[in-house]
Amino acid sequence: MESASDRFNVDEVMQRAIQAAAVFSQLDQEHTDRIVCAAYRAGFNARVQLAKMACEETQLGKWQDKVMKNVLATQLVYEDIKDLRTVGVISEDRERGIVEIAQPLGPILAVTPITNPTSTVMFKILLALKTRNPIIIRPHNKAIRCSNEAARILYEAALSEDAPEDCVQWLGNTTREETHALMSHKKLALILATGGTGLVKSAYSSGTPAIGVGAGNVPVYIERSADIPFAVEQILVSKTFDNGTVCASEQAAVTERIVADQVEAEFRRQGAYFLNKEEIQKVTEVAFDREQGVMSMAVVGQLATHIAHLAGIEVPPETLLLMAPQKKVGRDYPLSSEILAPILAYYVVEDFPEAVNLCIDLNYHGGIGHTASIFSNNEKAIRDFAITMNAGRILVNTPSSQGAVGAIYNTLDASLTLGCGSGGKNITTDNVSARHLLNIQRIARRRVNAELAQFDKSLYLDEGVDAAMLETLYYRNR
Repeated sequence: MESASDRFNVDEVMQRAIQAAAVFSQLDQEHTDRIVCAAYRAGFNARVQLAKMACEETQLGKWQDKVMKNVLATQLVYEDIKDLRTVGVISEDRERGIVEIAQPLGPILAVTPITNPTSTVMFKILLALKTRNPIIIRPHNKAIRCSNEAARILYEAALSEDAPEDCVQWLGNTTREETHALMSHKKLALILATGGTGLVKSAYSSGTPAIGVGAGNVPVYIERSADIPFAVEQILVSKTFDNGTVCASEQAAVTERIVADQVEAEFRRQGAYFLNKEEIQKVTEVAFDREQGVMSMAVVGQLATHIAHLAGIEVPPETLLLMAPQKKVGRDYPLSSEILAPILAYYVVEDFPEAVNLCIDLNYHGGIGHTASIFSNNEKAIRDFAITMNAGRILVNTPSSQGAVGAIYNTLDASLTLGCGSGGKNITTDNVSARHLLNIQRIARRRVNAELAQFDKSLYLDEGVDAAMLETLYYRNR
């Protein structure tokens, strides 16, 4: 199959998608599920090849960890969605007289990132195939080859089970104008946007319904009752995974002074290096673009030792993580911002209230609605922390990178698109899955409201009847 070329015609791409949608709408559940299974198996079988391609092309992360991302995007996503009904009648409530019918949305534009290129492509394609929606992959311009190879592999597998022609399309290098033209095309049903803040904002302002994701800037609170060696181990497992490129990775560790010495000793024992003031300044200069107010691509997905080298500081060769002690949160403290690399801001506070307030500040400093993490064995502390945080996912005693995406350390839906709710300007706080890509029709059979039918409706016209009186009269026969 020839994909859309580097200089594609937007209307032609959309026309092919519309034709695919017409065929897709005629498939039954069994046929749809055969297509999804074939695509999942092909993607899973290519997991190592694609991971190596992604590392080679983007120069970000570790191919071994990208293999695990590809496993999540294929095996675990498939296990999560395989039994979901997405065609025809999906539920029937005889008592209420409501029948729900699933319908596809139509053509979907999937914007995919440089940090998780092949895994995000495969994840979004599987969701689209399961819901019978044609999908157009718009890869990051620096991850085109690996992203489009992932799309090709799944598409050809889908075709082997008689999927519609052009149910998956993929683009080459696209300009901002071409991307905007696709996003705002009148025949496009939905944008699934994963990428930089500017691109996600563009999706939301396009006039087309969009599901996007916000920035992470995840705080992790090591509460005094935590198993500290375990907490530090799990944070390192998460923050060093694919060199910190998961948006749900921890960005700042917060602990209480009463356990701070133990926490710091444990971090050092397990491979973290604590930067002094001069070294923090040097790392800040290479890790944060002050002019743009965002992390520098020079450090994204790089090893801690390489970042130290870029900053001109010497660290032990076994260093896994750079710890940057901070006093406050905000623009004057750039390392309190999201940095998708093995750099972790570090704060010591006096007590639980101060810890929660600091985590809220971090949460609101570029990570509203995304994820927050706590290590604790105090159920009241966990509950109080969760109630206070503005985050779609509150992870407990779990590595944040692997915990937020679901299906590994908890029963959240396996997903590479993590909703941030209204705080993050998203429509949902869910881990986005196939059910978000359906239109649900509802057959509503006649079920007369007995109380209303028996009520003297002339009382509605009487200004002397207030709500308290109405409730007495309306419900007295129940």
